[in-house]
Amino acid sequence: MGQSWLDLLFAHWAVPLPALRPAVPAGIPIDTFDGSAWIGITPFEIVGAHPRIVPPLPWLSRFPELNVRTYTTIDGRPGIWFFSLDAARRAAVDAARLSYRLPYRHARMAITRAGSRIEYRSSARSAPATLRAAYEPAGPASHPVAGTLEHFLTERYSLYTLDRRDRLRRADIHHAPWPLQAARAELTENTMTAPFGIDLPEQEPLLHYAARQDVLIWPLVRHEP
Repeated sequence: MGQSWLDLLFAHWAVPLPALRPAVPAGIPIDTFDGSAWIGITPFEIVGAHPRIVPPLPWLSRFPELNVRTYTTIDGRPGIWFFSLDAARRAAVDAARLSYRLPYRHARMAITRAGSRIEYRSSARSAPATLRAAYEPAGPASHPVAGTLEHFLTERYSLYTLDRRDRLRRADIHHAPWPLQAARAELTENTMTAPFGIDLPEQEPLLHYAARQDVLIWPLVRHEP
C-alpha cells in the first residue's frame, strides 16, 4: 500500500505499565522509556491511499484517520500496537480489517483548516470514543535523534497484530525519518481510551506535529524470529 499522511498530531501520555497491561494481549511486550509506558493518540488525514498496482481513486483514497496506540519491540523490531484505528471511509475500514487484521472502526469525522490551524472532530459509530481537537505547529521541523524520547515514540517501522488464531502477524512500514515540529493543541473532548478501560493522566500530553509523511506499507506476514 502507498499513501501519504497529512497534518498529523502526535499526542502522547506517559502511563504506568500496569495501566496498559490488561488492554494488550499477554504475549505482546509493552515498551517503556525511563520507566513509563506510553499511549499515543494520532489524528491525521490520509491522501492517495492505493494498492501498489492500482492508482488512487479520488472517492476512496482520501479520508481522516485517528489512531490510539502503544509500543512494542519483538525480536529486536520496534513497532506499534494499535488499540483502535478510526476512519471515515467505510470501504477503507472493511478493506483494512480484512487485509491487515487491525481493529479499524467506522467513524463520523471532519477536518477544518484555517491557515496552519487544524480543527479535528471524530466520533466512532460503534464505541463511545470521541475526539474534538484543534492543533497547529509551533516550531521548525527536525528529525528525531536516536536515544531520545521523540525517537522512541515515532521512529518505528513495523506494526503488530494477531490473526484469528491468535498468531502474531507483522507488517513493515517504510518512510523517511519523521519531520517533527513542536505543536500546540486544545483537546476539548477526548474519550478515545475509554473503551479500553485506560484513564489518561491529568498532565498535558507531549505534542508533536508533522506536515506530511509519504508511506509504503508492506503486506501482513506471519512474524518469524
